[in-house]
Amino acid sequence: MGLSAQIIQDEMDALARKDMRVHEQLARIGYPAPRLRPRGYKTLLRTIVGQQVSVAAATSMWAKLEAELGEAFTPACLLSRDFDTLRACGLSRQKQGYARSLCELVEAGSIDFDALPADDEEAIAQLTAIKGIGRWSAEIYLLFAEGRRDIWPAGDLAVQEGVKRLLDLPERPKEKQTREIGEQWSPHRGAMAIFTWHFYANPAL
Repeated sequence: MGLSAQIIQDEMDALARKDMRVHEQLARIGYPAPRLRPRGYKTLLRTIVGQQVSVAAATSMWAKLEAELGEAFTPACLLSRDFDTLRACGLSRQKQGYARSLCELVEAGSIDFDALPADDEEAIAQLTAIKGIGRWSAEIYLLFAEGRRDIWPAGDLAVQEGVKRLLDLPERPKEKQTREIGEQWSPHRGAMAIFTWHFYANPAL
């Protein structure tokens, strides 16, 4: 699972001691809530289902998929369904291709979600080798499902906007600049990413 509330608090306290801007905003809006996801292929599958659609649409598709396959469905369950059955659950041809590719890799034992490389970049490389999984999806998985403490999803627009507001930048930084800015918060970038979402969404700002 992801970073616990206690870990986030400890990490943010460490950041606040080093960065007065973080200290000021942490005092203003408080600690962010944990973002937890289960470890395993289903979390990545849910990411695939939710790509390029609204949260509501993604939730609806996932509910239909679970109704068809069962809440405890295995990769084999999905692979046994034909195109039209999965299309009725809302999965486009492209999403079905990605979903089947992921499930085939799990079935073949080509990826073990309980034994991803300890090195973050190596783990990201292994996850992005899965069809349909980009760097952002891999980073979100490692942060929310594995609780890796120094993951920094710099391509996330809300993270970029949160950094802009926190540092009072004239415009939202692009991914490369956001990644460079984040270096100053290592090795606590996972908690900092969660804080930027909290900072971005907080109505008090």
